Amino acid sequence: MVENGDGRMPEVSVAGARPEPRQAWAALPWLVRSAVVWSACLVVVVVGLYLLGKVAVLLAPLAIALAVTLFLTALLDPVRSGLRRLRVPAALAALLTLLLLLGILVGVGVLVWNLTAAQFGELSEELGEGLQRSRDFVTTTLPVSDAQLDRLIQQVRTGLGGSFDPVGGARTAAEVAGSTLLALVLLFFLLKDGRTMWRWVLRRLTGPNREVTAEAGRAGWHTLGAYSRGTMIIAAIDAIGIGLALVVLRVPLALPLALITFLGGFVPIIGATVAGTIAVLVALAAKGPTTALLVLAAVIAVQQIEGNLLEPLIMKRQVQLHPAVILVVVTAGTLIAGIAGAFVSVPIAAVTYRVVDTVQRHRERRATDTTPTDTPPPPPTPA
Repeated sequence: MVENGDGRMPEVSVAGARPEPRQAWAALPWLVRSAVVWSACLVVVVVGLYLLGKVAVLLAPLAIALAVTLFLTALLDPVRSGLRRLRVPAALAALLTLLLLLGILVGVGVLVWNLTAAQFGELSEELGEGLQRSRDFVTTTLPVSDAQLDRLIQQVRTGLGGSFDPVGGARTAAEVAGSTLLALVLLFFLLKDGRTMWRWVLRRLTGPNREVTAEAGRAGWHTLGAYSRGTMIIAAIDAIGIGLALVVLRVPLALPLALITFLGGFVPIIGATVAGTIAVLVALAAKGPTTALLVLAAVIAVQQIEGNLLEPLIMKRQVQLHPAVILVVVTAGTLIAGIAGAFVSVPIAAVTYRVVDTVQRHRERRATDTTPTDTPPPPPTPA
């Protein structure tokens, strides 16, 4: 065998030998390699989110209590801050803020019950007449007979009745009561010691991690506060507008329907649609199709004003999520945790987006500050 001029043996290629993994990977087109890498990253992210969702479902009472606590803390933080500026002690300020929340909730509940308790008997008769008119309309307009409609209604009743479990219902009621009590206790401690807890977390970090964590935490908390207060204002405006329309049209249970509209406002897109649908159905059953169409027109007008004018004005750019993203997030939250998931999915997504965006901007600033300039210094001016 002949050696090369430098004394090394020549490379011998063996026919049929398998290429090394690195060579096979390098031989692939860059588009295929990019698709493989991004697909693998997407699979890892999806699996991580799925496992996190499963853990949240297993710990549903705790997860819901934590989410509600953070939401209410961000909502009530200006009240606590105002009391603290008046030299009120931290514990007393937190307690007064909590009592204010409980007073509003209890007062609204008592007011709704006192104003609408007498309407339930009247509404049941009107609902019966409205359902009979709706039944006649369906059987005379659509190719559906009375027997087929009765069979469908019976199947729905059987399905709903078969899904009721007294033991499961009692367990759910106990979980709701426990989650509510836990949320109230956590709300008091976060209002009282939330900033102290956050400073304790920051003291555990060192170097640039402390700065980026503090900046991301401030951005996320500001987003959550803006979202909670903006959503409450928009939901209240929707409830007042639709409630006034129901009162003017003399639709029964206008106040409970306005309250449902207010609660539905905390679930973007889907909540407003469901609340409006309930109001239209009640108007149809109680007053007929003409009133139902007028209620539908009022609901659409209020929602258009809210979506095109109020929400951009109140929210501004605090929650930078596209409506398509919001719809996907709300749907995913509903599939994972039901109504509670629908309530908390959008603020979680908004806060996560702001935190990730803040961290990315911080890294870009650091990279810009540490990049050396390639321009050489100017030559000295001759004397």
